[in-house]
Amino acid sequence: MKLKTSVIAAFIVATTLTPAQAAPVYLFPIADCEANYARAHHDYAATDILTKAGCKFVAPIDGVVDEVNRTDLWKGKTNLGIDRGGLYVSIIGVDGVRYYGSHLRSIPASIQPGVSVKAGRLLGAVGSTGSARGTAPHLHFGISWPTAANIWWVRRGEVLPWKYLDAWKAGKDLSPVKEVNARKLKVGELPPEPKK
Repeated sequence: MKLKTSVIAAFIVATTLTPAQAAPVYLFPIADCEANYARAHHDYAATDILTKAGCKFVAPIDGVVDEVNRTDLWKGKTNLGIDRGGLYVSIIGVDGVRYYGSHLRSIPASIQPGVSVKAGRLLGAVGSTGSARGTAPHLHFGISWPTAANIWWVRRGEVLPWKYLDAWKAGKDLSPVKEVNARKLKVGELPPEPKK
């Protein structure tokens, strides 16, 4: 009995002194390639992650695929906002936040709306589709809240991603949930569509 009590006591001490090492919840959305990004974006909150064509765009968190567009409809003459992203994928993370990547070159056939994905799952290959045609390959990365399909002005990004990207690239978990919720409260679930 004394030995059994000692073993139990040693187990309790060992488990309380040794912290569990959990895998990160968030991952940097570009895998196996060098990537650079700015701390600003032209006229709304998003980040362009510059990297080589074909680099992997991966799920930054576990979630469910929300929207997928495999057809590049963008035309310079019309420059419609809904078409600017070219090929794109968005997921709704387990944290309730939408993560959007566009200007993709290709998207795996297995990536379909409603499919569950784990952090790190391949969502597409970086390219220059949509309004990025003729520019250096990059991933347009946006963070927002879920909306109905085709609400492109929210989907493209509502909070600046750079501080989250910095943390995820360093292997640290930093959640955008609080900032996304504050932004949604400020502008409303469906802010007006921009004029341009």
